[in-house]
Amino acid sequence: MSALDILFTVGLWASVLRIATPLIFGTLGALLCERVGVLNLGIEGIMTFGAMAGWLTVYSGGDLWTGLLMAALAGAVFGWLHAVLTVTLGLSQHVTGLGITLFGSSVSYYIFRLAVPVQGTPPTIEAFAPLGLGAGIPGIGPILAAQTAPTWLAIAVAVLLAWLLARTPLGLALRMTGENPHAAEAQGLDPILLRYGAVIAGSALMALGGAFLTMSAFNSFFPTMVQGRGWVCIALVVFSTWRPSRALLGAVLFALFDAYQLRLQTSFGKAVPYQLFLMLPYLLSIVALVVMSRRARVPQALMQPFRKGSR
Repeated sequence: MSALDILFTVGLWASVLRIATPLIFGTLGALLCERVGVLNLGIEGIMTFGAMAGWLTVYSGGDLWTGLLMAALAGAVFGWLHAVLTVTLGLSQHVTGLGITLFGSSVSYYIFRLAVPVQGTPPTIEAFAPLGLGAGIPGIGPILAAQTAPTWLAIAVAVLLAWLLARTPLGLALRMTGENPHAAEAQGLDPILLRYGAVIAGSALMALGGAFLTMSAFNSFFPTMVQGRGWVCIALVVFSTWRPSRALLGAVLFALFDAYQLRLQTSFGKAVPYQLFLMLPYLLSIVALVVMSRRARVPQALMQPFRKGSR
């Protein structure tokens, strides 16, 4: 099969949506945090802990949806911690986020090893199965039918968040807080409360991205499974110019590059070093990021602490 033929296979595009799902959750979560002026670099650790929490819930006897709920709650707790340190105490958002990433990743492995003894083969759970929705649609039916419930949930969240930010008073309040929290305060809003809510909700979405990996893409947990997806999500927020619809597009675009290089390895791996294929999605994403970031307008209050009554 030629490199061009690969682009027109059903398997490729079905894989694209699967690979994009954790990126959609993570990017939307980071976007929501940054829309109110808070940079959340704890995403890598939050995704790892969400992956562990969701998997461990199901492994302990809970159902899959309860696992997703527990992952979201765990992410919300990390979001609350990040908000306390950055919004209330005004600490460095960079340092706090990196600290949460290190803490979340480490404590995930610690709890996992307390709950699950060391085994030769990692234990598994029964993961989400494809729903088969849209199977009858000509052309794209097989692609849609191969997707699981969390993928459809991620798409629904992207649509809902785009509507909320653009069409609702709450969305206007969130955007105003990220642009000028003092102006928001002058309008009778509480920027601190809005920042807390957005960071907590955004972190819950990040954790759902991690939970997808252990409960849909795979059926087991290992500490390094996030593999830098959190940092990719941070870059995708810039690519999206802080718009949920473009965040969805950016996640799908990166997933296309990733799924494509995997198939190129299979077809041409003997002729070309596999490291070149591994670099491909990141190189292409950097190019796309450079092109899009030239027109990006950063929220004006991003990373700026807020104190009530101050100017």
